[in-house]
Amino acid sequence: MCDDMALPAAFSGGDVVFTVRRREPELVTPAKPTPHELKLLSDIDDQDGFRFQMPAIHFYGHKTSMRGKDPAQVIKNALAQALVFYYPIAGRLREGDGRKLMVDCNGEGVMFIEADADVSLHQFGDPLHPPFPYFDDLLYKVPGSEGLLNCPLLTIQVTRLKCGGFIFAHSLSHTISDGPGMFQFLNAVAEIAGGASEPSVAPVWRRELLSARDPPRVTCTHREYEQLPNNNDPIWTQESIVHHSFFFGPKKLEAIRQLFSPYNNGEHTTRFEALTAFLWRCRTKALQLESSEEVRFLCVSNIRGKSNPPLLPPGYYGNAFVYPAAVTTAGKLCENPLGYALELVKKAKAEATVEYIQSVADLMVIKGRPGFTMRGTWSVSDISRLGFRDVDFGWGKAVYGGPATAGTDDFQGLSYYVRCQNAKGEECIVVPCSLPLNAMKRFIHEVDQVLGELDLL
Repeated sequence: MCDDMALPAAFSGGDVVFTVRRREPELVTPAKPTPHELKLLSDIDDQDGFRFQMPAIHFYGHKTSMRGKDPAQVIKNALAQALVFYYPIAGRLREGDGRKLMVDCNGEGVMFIEADADVSLHQFGDPLHPPFPYFDDLLYKVPGSEGLLNCPLLTIQVTRLKCGGFIFAHSLSHTISDGPGMFQFLNAVAEIAGGASEPSVAPVWRRELLSARDPPRVTCTHREYEQLPNNNDPIWTQESIVHHSFFFGPKKLEAIRQLFSPYNNGEHTTRFEALTAFLWRCRTKALQLESSEEVRFLCVSNIRGKSNPPLLPPGYYGNAFVYPAAVTTAGKLCENPLGYALELVKKAKAEATVEYIQSVADLMVIKGRPGFTMRGTWSVSDISRLGFRDVDFGWGKAVYGGPATAGTDDFQGLSYYVRCQNAKGEECIVVPCSLPLNAMKRFIHEVDQVLGELDLL
């Protein structure tokens, strides 16, 4: 029955049709001379699972007080000044022995694209959410610039809209920064665009803090990096992949959290834990896997602030995340009470310690920088508190700021928790997901069925 359900319009990104006129892409270099040196990445940065570009997008409305100012020029000038402080981002990646990555800080610059589109902001929908129509036109892939080595580490496109607003889209090599690091850099550009002479948070490289010990020693269990005989997940080759965003307002989030109250054992259950356990179970049911098929949840956990004294200084903009895995079978996850999923999520979350990230760094050196286990895996990154919507280049806060889509080219099983506002002005969480077409229909049905029973549809 689920396979015959109507296809939600959100799968295709809506009905917006527009054309984009681009100027010739250019390289923006630091506004002043910067050191020419080689800088090693950490052994967390250069793992196989981070060797891709992180795309994101920000939408800004018209602001009367900025009339006559060109957002592309404002951002480009501020970018050149910010790169004086973040000069490694203007460099190029090189690879040494043992697949070790380093940045050649040569000041070659970041890719910058200026464009215009014959569309207004309101045509992208309300509220704004992934997937966004024609994203490839809003962040053009310059031929020859999309590789890992010897290519720009950052690409930015500013697209002016006919309503006076604009779209700021960008992709940064994940080997250089994680989400908090990227936000720190974007905020530095925004501060300088607003008249600051330097960023309020000084950038800190210090990648040696997350390098392997000598000798390296793996002290934790890392099932997120298990190398299976067949790591390619067959679900992604069965049929076309579609994208869909789930919205959870305050009432839905609290109701989902209350679903788990019988299983709390006197402990507090967070919004993240409840929503994740709920969605993981619904998603697994939708996949209709064999009962014995192994499934994983990777808990994307930031280790900043997890120790006293802190392991990493303020301003550190490298990768500081670990991905502890909860592993079970599809049968156990779907047939056990909800509390079973909650217990697995909480256990994975609790494993994110300073010792854990040090063990990951050691594993990378010992095992040749392996990638993540992708078969049967769903990973969630909660970026709802990072403040991407708060990045202000002078036109106010973004109407939407965050990922452009779920997943990556190599791994579709990645979702985000993103902050947004609904039509009532309430703060909501939007969760972009990608799945094969029929599995997505069943996923939506599973979620709606529970919410319907809670009278929340």
